[in-house]
Amino acid sequence: MDRASRTPGRGRRVWAGALVSALALTLAGAGQASAADVNNAKNAGFESGLSNWTCSANSGTTVSSPVHGGTAALRATPSGQDNARCSQTVAVKPNSTYRLSGWVQGGYAYLGVTGTGGTDVSTWTPDSGSWKQLSTSFTTGSSTTSVTVYTHGWYGQSAYYVDDVSVLGPDGGGGGDQEPTVPAVPGGLAVSGTTSSSVSLTWNAVSGATGYTVYRDGTKVTAVTGTSATVTGLAAATSYSFRVAATNAAGESATSAAVTARTADGGDGGGRDLPRHAVTGYWQNFNNGAAVQKISDVPDQYDIIAVAFADATATPGAVTFNLDTAGLNGYTVDQFKADVRAKQAAGKKVIISVGGEKGTVAVNDSASATNFANSVYALMQEYGFDGVDIDLENGLNATYMTQALRSLSAKAGPSMILTMAPQTIDMQSTSGSYFRTALNVKDILTVVNMQYYNSGSMLGCDGKVYSQGSVDFLTALACIQLEGGLDPSQVGLGLPASTRGAGSGYVSPSVVNNALDCLTKGTNCGTFKPSRTYPDLRGAMTWSTNWDATAGNAWSNAVGPHVHNLP
Repeated sequence: MDRASRTPGRGRRVWAGALVSALALTLAGAGQASAADVNNAKNAGFESGLSNWTCSANSGTTVSSPVHGGTAALRATPSGQDNARCSQTVAVKPNSTYRLSGWVQGGYAYLGVTGTGGTDVSTWTPDSGSWKQLSTSFTTGSSTTSVTVYTHGWYGQSAYYVDDVSVLGPDGGGGGDQEPTVPAVPGGLAVSGTTSSSVSLTWNAVSGATGYTVYRDGTKVTAVTGTSATVTGLAAATSYSFRVAATNAAGESATSAAVTARTADGGDGGGRDLPRHAVTGYWQNFNNGAAVQKISDVPDQYDIIAVAFADATATPGAVTFNLDTAGLNGYTVDQFKADVRAKQAAGKKVIISVGGEKGTVAVNDSASATNFANSVYALMQEYGFDGVDIDLENGLNATYMTQALRSLSAKAGPSMILTMAPQTIDMQSTSGSYFRTALNVKDILTVVNMQYYNSGSMLGCDGKVYSQGSVDFLTALACIQLEGGLDPSQVGLGLPASTRGAGSGYVSPSVVNNALDCLTKGTNCGTFKPSRTYPDLRGAMTWSTNWDATAGNAWSNAVGPHVHNLP
C-alpha cells in the first residue's frame, strides 16, 4: 500500500545510542549460579508493598494486576522530568559474581546496579505487552559489601511494571527472599470448549507457579500465566491429547495427567461471524493528500477496516502504533478507541495492518516471531483491534511468519481476524513465501486480498499473460489462488478506490463487479472464463477508504452493495 507522502514517524530512536550501550553491557556473560547461592534482594516480589524500595518523585506503587508471580508487582510511572527510578540497597560479598534479573512489562524498562566496585551494568527492553525477563551479571570489588539495584523507565513514557527481582549469588549477610522451588504438578485439567480448529482448556492453580506450559501430543504449543488456554490451529474432526505443566524461576514441573479432546466438524478460515461476502477497506493513519477521516467517517459498506499502519520498533519483529493526531486534524487516541468500539458494535471488524509499501517489519527467527506476536496482541488489547492484516511488501519468511501468526492466534483465540494483502507477484506460485504462509495458516485465515494493481502483466492460471486493468486480469489471477489451495471464502479482489490511489491498475467499479460475477456466477466474464464458479468468494478490498472518500465514495457505493448481494 502506498504511503509515500506519510509524515515521518516520531519514534524513540533519539535514545538509540544510550540503549545500544545498555544492551552491550547485557551481553557480558551471565554468571553461573551455584547450589549455595541465594537471592539477596528483599521484598523482591513487592508482596510487602514498597518495603525496602525507594522510588523517585513518588513515582512507584504496588498493584495486584498485572503480576508475574504472587499477588503484587511494582508499577512506576515516569513523568517529563522523572524516569521513575526505584532502587534498593543490597548486601553482597566482595570479589563475588551475582546474577541480576527481574520481570518487566509495559513501557520502556531498565534494570541495573551501581556501586559494584567493578563494572556497573544495566539492561533494558522497549515496550512489552507481556512479562519479559531482563537479566545481566556483575562482579563486586575487593571491598564492596553493598550495591544499589535499580529499575527505571523513560521520561514521559508509559508506566512500567516490575516483579520478582533477583540478586542471585553468595549470601551477603543482609537477608533476602528465598529462591522458589519447582512447583507441583497441576491438577484438574479439563476441556472447557471446542471449535473446528481450537480446544479450550482449564486447570487448577498451583502455589508458587508463575506460569503454565501446555503440551499437545507431547509438543509444547503455548505458555500462559493464567489457568486457562485456547490451543488453535487444529484440524477439524480430529482428536488431540493435552497435558499442562507449572513453571517458575526454579523450573518446570512434570506434566499433568492427559485429557483428550476432539475438534468439531467445520470449514476453513477465521472470522465466521463476518458476512458471507465482505468488503475490506484500508484507513490511512496519515495525510498524503487523500481525504482525512476518523474511523467513524468510514462508510457502512466496509465490513473490515484495516488501520494502516503499525510501525516497526527497535526490537526485531516488534511493532507499535502511534495515532497521527497532528496529521489527522487533532483526532485523539480516546476518540479513535471510541470510534473503533462503535464500529464493532455495528458489526464491523477493525484490524491493525502491518507493513505497507515502506514497512520494515522483519520476522526472520523465533525471537522476532515471538516479539511480533506479543506486540500485535498488545495492540489488540490496547486499542480493541479484532485482528491483524499482513501487508509486508518487502518479503517475508514463511517459517517464522507462520510461527508468529500461530502464536498470536493462540493468544487472541479463534475469533481473531487474519487478513493478508500480497502483491500479485507474491501469489503467482504456491512455492512463494507469501502463498506458503497463507496455506500454512489456512485454518485461521480470514481472507487474502491480493493487490491487483501496480503489477504490469502477469500469468493467469491458464498459463497465459494478462495485463492489469481488465476483467481477465482479475479473474485469471484469482483463479491461481482458488485452485492453489485457498478456500473461496478466503479470496478477495484488492483494487484502488480511485486513479490517485495507486500508480497503475485502477479499474472502474463496474469492472470489479463484473469480475465478481464471473468468479461467483460465471457471468460478465471477459475472454477468460474459469472452469467452475466459486459462489463462496469472500469479496473485495480497496486502498483506501480515504481515496474512496476523495472520489465521493464512488467505489464503496458501487462495489459494496454488489458484494453484499452476491449469491
